[in-house]
Amino acid sequence: MGTFKDHFSGRAADYTRYRPSYPPALFDWLAGLSERHELAWDCGCGNGQAALGLVPHYRLVLATDPSPQQIENAVPHEQIRYGVASAEQSGLDPASIDLIVVAQALHWFDFGRFYEEVRRVARPGGIVAAISYGEVKVAGAPDAVISRFYHDLIGPYWPPERRYVDECYATIPFPFAEIAAPPFAMEAEWSMEHLLGYLGTWSAVKEYHRQRGHDPLALIAEELAAAWGEPGQLRRISWPLALRVGRVGRDA
Repeated sequence: MGTFKDHFSGRAADYTRYRPSYPPALFDWLAGLSERHELAWDCGCGNGQAALGLVPHYRLVLATDPSPQQIENAVPHEQIRYGVASAEQSGLDPASIDLIVVAQALHWFDFGRFYEEVRRVARPGGIVAAISYGEVKVAGAPDAVISRFYHDLIGPYWPPERRYVDECYATIPFPFAEIAAPPFAMEAEWSMEHLLGYLGTWSAVKEYHRQRGHDPLALIAEELAAAWGEPGQLRRISWPLALRVGRVGRDA
């Protein structure tokens, strides 16, 4: 199965609770590219957020993740079949998948081996879509606090692969005939408590705590509270999405 870099299993339940949801319009657009609507594969599915978005468009969604803890915490649905498997060795049938979606996970994969697996399992002319979201944006004064936290306080503790996210996936090799995507963004209205819960799922927060023995969120707690105002106040949170989308079997 190769080496699985597990940055998230220890907080799988928090991942399910605090991670944002993808906009339905994204899956509407992806499904519109698909010539058939039988099987979709959510690869590196985490808690199943992208899988749930695919449900209205495909007869069955196959959702895999190498982390058993993520699969245990995934949201169940009768049209989703979850399984523990690596991206590079999925165990799926050859030439069976109409749409392959990788949401916020491609940067962890062995690119060459994963693309071999994509070619193996995709139907001719099938679609592969890699989705990523980078730095969170918060409406108003808290945004500067979060930006400093992201770049300055925990910046050195991000895994090396995080650079691909910061580069909007533009530097990841993508050997397929590429399809230009319209702009999409995730948006939410969150309290300060929910935002802090989300920040706690970041791999760099976990790594900072491991190396230094204390929670880096404590370093910004007072400043964030002062910038936020009333703790129960909801603020608009957004994440612009970066997409790499291609048709399998028609290589660039």
